[in-house]
Amino acid sequence: MNLNPANQLSLYGHHYEFSNFIRLYENNKLPNKILISGEKGIGKTTLAYHIINQILSFDEDYAYDSDNFRINPDNKSFKLILNKTNPNFFSIDIEDEKKSIDINQIRKLILKLNTSSFNKKPRLVLIDNIEYLNINSVNALLKTLEEPNNNIYFILINNNKKILPTLKSRCLNYNIHLTSNQSFEITKKILGTNFVDLINNEMINNYSTPGSILSLLNFANENNFDLKEINLKEFIKKLMIEKKYKKDQFIRDLLFSLIEIYFRNNISVKNIRLLTIRNYFIKKIKNTRIFNLDDETLLMEFEDRVLNG
Repeated sequence: MNLNPANQLSLYGHHYEFSNFIRLYENNKLPNKILISGEKGIGKTTLAYHIINQILSFDEDYAYDSDNFRINPDNKSFKLILNKTNPNFFSIDIEDEKKSIDINQIRKLILKLNTSSFNKKPRLVLIDNIEYLNINSVNALLKTLEEPNNNIYFILINNNKKILPTLKSRCLNYNIHLTSNQSFEITKKILGTNFVDLINNEMINNYSTPGSILSLLNFANENNFDLKEINLKEFIKKLMIEKKYKKDQFIRDLLFSLIEIYFRNNISVKNIRLLTIRNYFIKKIKNTRIFNLDDETLLMEFEDRVLNG
């Protein structure tokens, strides 16, 4: 299952937001610095790619199908983006085995933006997971955001994480969300089957997003985990024992999310001890994610105090 947002031909959900952005663009009112904020896995980046394809493909063969919210796979701009050769599109994301978006990634972007557009089309910059921009990367980006060249649009994706006020203040922020029912319906449409038949109920709650559920299933298939048979506690233990989270950002995020689900499943206002421990670890997880702190010490403490406690 290919979960890369750049490959998603259909836009499930966020149709109103998509139509609103395109209407603004057609009326020459689209802000050139957009911040799309919301929970990770609700389709923010997929939404951005569909907006980008609509803008770039409007005068091309096989243009964007706005009636069905669908990218035509034969479209030239779509193919060029997949091949990373579209001269009017630039993307930045955290690289594998890195803990932050490097300043050199921003410097390369700035050099490319300083060249002129050969076909006078708008140029679009997509920066995903901006919470991973470090202070140096943000500072390098700020001047470009303050004085962007003509006909350049920035779309920044924030997963409801804390970002520097100097960055947020330079963008127009759009908050998007999905209800739990919308998340579950979208997941079923993408899979073509009822996902609750594939996953232990302990691993799903009202905070689960389509992206988190699909990524979990994908990970399980690639690693031969039977998510229907294994319980949440044992699954967390397996992930911790194998220590793949050290080099894989997805597994690290997955592990933290499962720990949060574990606390939600086992929390009780009557159990003051567990409530106190829960608050303690949620705060530590938050700080670890924000400041890229050492996660092994946190996980060892969680195992000792909670799983084995």
